[in-house]
Amino acid sequence: MLGELIPVGGGDDITLAKAELMIGRRESCDIVLRFPNVSAHHCQLNLIDGYWYVKDLGSRNGIKVNGTRYQEKRLDPGDKVSIAKHEYEIKYSPVELGAKGPPPAEDFNLPQQIFGKSLLERAGLAKTPIRSHEDEHKRFDVMNNAAGQIKDKNKPV
Repeated sequence: MLGELIPVGGGDDITLAKAELMIGRRESCDIVLRFPNVSAHHCQLNLIDGYWYVKDLGSRNGIKVNGTRYQEKRLDPGDKVSIAKHEYEIKYSPVELGAKGPPPAEDFNLPQQIFGKSLLERAGLAKTPIRSHEDEHKRFDVMNNAAGQIKDKNKPV
C-alpha cells in the first residue's frame, strides 16, 4: 500500500495501490467515483520521488488542494484534495515511499501559469470574440480557391 484517500465526512477509504492512478467516473479508471459531477477521466495521481502529485485532466469541475484550485499540485501528507466537490484527505509517509531530504520545490512553472494567460482567462470569464453582422452574411470569398469555405449556419455539424 502506497497510501490512502480518506473521505472527509465518512465513507470507505480508498487504497493507493500503484504509483500511477487514474481517477474518474468511467469503469476503466483505477479509482472509480460514481458521481455525475466527476468527469469520465477527471484527474491522475502520480507517485514521484516519494511524494504524491495530482493533475487535472481537463475536467469540468476541477480539483482543489486545501481549498485552492490547481491544475497540478504536490500532495503532502494530511492535505485535503477535492475531486469535483468530493473531498478526501491523503495519508502516506514520504520516507517509506523513498523520499530523501526536504520536499521538492513547489510549482517550478508557476510564473508561466500566472503570466501565460489573462486574469479573465484564468478565472474562466474570457468572452469569445464577437463576430460582426457582415461576417454572418458573408458565405464565401470569390478570390479564395480553398475548399470548405462556405459556412452555412443551417447545416448540421
